[in-house]
Amino acid sequence: MIELWGRKNSYNVQKVLWALDELSIEYTHQDVGSKLGDLETPEFLQLNPRARIPVLVDEGSIIWESNTIVRYLSAAYGENLLWPASPVERSYADRWMDWELATLQPDFMGLFWGFYRKPEAGRDSGQIEKSKSRCEQHFAMLDNHLKDNDYLAGEAFSMGDIPAATSLYRYFEMGMAVKKPAHLMAWYQRLSAREAFQQTIMTPFAELKGREQY
Repeated sequence: MIELWGRKNSYNVQKVLWALDELSIEYTHQDVGSKLGDLETPEFLQLNPRARIPVLVDEGSIIWESNTIVRYLSAAYGENLLWPASPVERSYADRWMDWELATLQPDFMGLFWGFYRKPEAGRDSGQIEKSKSRCEQHFAMLDNHLKDNDYLAGEAFSMGDIPAATSLYRYFEMGMAVKKPAHLMAWYQRLSAREAFQQTIMTPFAELKGREQY
């Protein structure tokens, strides 16, 4: 039985939850990361010495880092579903996953934390505008790519879509006016029709508003 460690309203945990649901994998869930110090226990540090979520345990094998977990699940359980059979096609998915981790996620999290997670009195409007501008540039690039592709790795949904698309619901629903390019929105609508996306990503997050802890 697969075991997932991490709070369900964590951005990175949601990537893994989405992959698990797409693959209809049964798992048990350990809700950690929501209480001060619960990632520094000896039990958890044996799983991940970095004291970060998510962590996946599969038959004794321990995997951490969210995009690595999505790749693992796709390779182990998602051949021809999330894991493209062709190495070339897989490289398309991989590059967008790497881009999300190195480029999109830092700027999106800067915006989400700066605007939504920080109490209003402590917000830095300059930092928020910079993060917003960078996110709009990133999503404009995605929009241009999606002009000729239904999904990030081509015509089929794959693991390549999961990391970048995990940000979309919060980006559009956190109460900030943002640009909504047509091809990006068409992709978002296709994803929104997927049951796994609805159940794991399109979930309320109001409990995070103005909350800097976690």
